Amino acid sequence: MRVLFMGTPAFAAASLEALLHSGSFDIAGVVTQPDRPKGRGMTLQPSEVKLVSIQAGLPLWQPSRVADAEFMETFEQINPDVVVVVAFGQKIPDAILFGPRFGCINVHGSLLPKYRGAAPIQWSILNGDASTGITTMYMDQGWDTGDIIYQETLAIAPDENFTSLYQRMARLGGELLVKTLQDVSAGIAPRIPQDSTLATLAPKIKSDLEKIDWTCPGKSIYNGIRVFAPSPGAETFLNQERLKIIAAVPQEFHAASEPVKPGEILQISKEGIVVATGDTTSLCLTKVQPLGKKVMSANDFANGRRLKPGMIFGKKDYIIA
Repeated sequence: MRVLFMGTPAFAAASLEALLHSGSFDIAGVVTQPDRPKGRGMTLQPSEVKLVSIQAGLPLWQPSRVADAEFMETFEQINPDVVVVVAFGQKIPDAILFGPRFGCINVHGSLLPKYRGAAPIQWSILNGDASTGITTMYMDQGWDTGDIIYQETLAIAPDENFTSLYQRMARLGGELLVKTLQDVSAGIAPRIPQDSTLATLAPKIKSDLEKIDWTCPGKSIYNGIRVFAPSPGAETFLNQERLKIIAAVPQEFHAASEPVKPGEILQISKEGIVVATGDTTSLCLTKVQPLGKKVMSANDFANGRRLKPGMIFGKKDYIIA
């Protein structure tokens, strides 16, 4: 089977590596996004898929738009049996979707039709799901609406953050892709239409969600911390100082003799800083990162800033009495 691979981030790179390690496919080449400026210096950086492609010595293309005439001519010359698309980041034209013998096959980070969209892994954590999974599917003209080939379920640990789950999902995606292509080539792969009445969406995460709203329920805040850990980190302020919350532990709050405010520090101990939320679940902050500093224990931060119970985390313009 002659395969053209399209993908960009580390999630996609894991699938490309799985295809290479299997030794079962003729990888005709790789298509990835153009290099993008990143970091403080905003220097051009290659995608993770590009790095894997170069290391493997594969032909590589980086068109700004795969639908442009120049790349479409190249695509006709490649003449793949199948196109594999994993977190590529561009709309695929019909000529690529339906031109190859086996069409286009996608690896998606959810159990479709749940979480159609760009951020299925993040939304599974934000919503506090106990499990998620990988879907391989035949692509069509919709966004994540194609017929399902295979699905594999993966449990989400209660304290698992995005980075950990992302890496495990990426590995599972590569494994399932190899099985999928083998069975598609052999003519034994199933083709199961999605039930769109069960579909939910997973749009791109907006940066506003990084900012902690301490009036929200504790579990909701905790899930947000998990999604943004370890980078970029969920954001809050204390005494006008920006602070990233890297890790926390939810715990039941025992009513105090006096009312407490969301964001109020309830206790400081070796374990961390216990903070009130919008319900009966408080959060024990265990790892934090001040602006421009390294990640540190919350206890060390509390000692260095001489924090005391009664101080309140909040927005940048929050005035502490």
